[in-house]
Amino acid sequence: MFSVKKKKEMHAEIGKFLYEKRIKAGLSQKDVSDKLGYSSPQFISNYERGLCAPPLKKLKKIAELYKIKPKIIADLMIKYSIEAIYSEMDIKKKA
Repeated sequence: MFSVKKKKEMHAEIGKFLYEKRIKAGLSQKDVSDKLGYSSPQFISNYERGLCAPPLKKLKKIAELYKIKPKIIADLMIKYSIEAIYSEMDIKKKA
């Protein structure tokens, strides 16, 4: 759907956001991976490094763990998805 470059940019921005919120919440990658039911903190590391985005079904729990409103994460995901779609379709944003 998206170019590889745009997808990487989107994942990097989401990863940076999630990293900052995790640190602010005082959680380690291991803490989060345990609470999300993962066997390894590598999954959290992958999100934060922008290698992939977290599965949609995990976003609500991530918001709870990071003590942020789920809408904030949803809006961020939507924003970057829209930007990627516009870029891919060469649509200019209105000022």
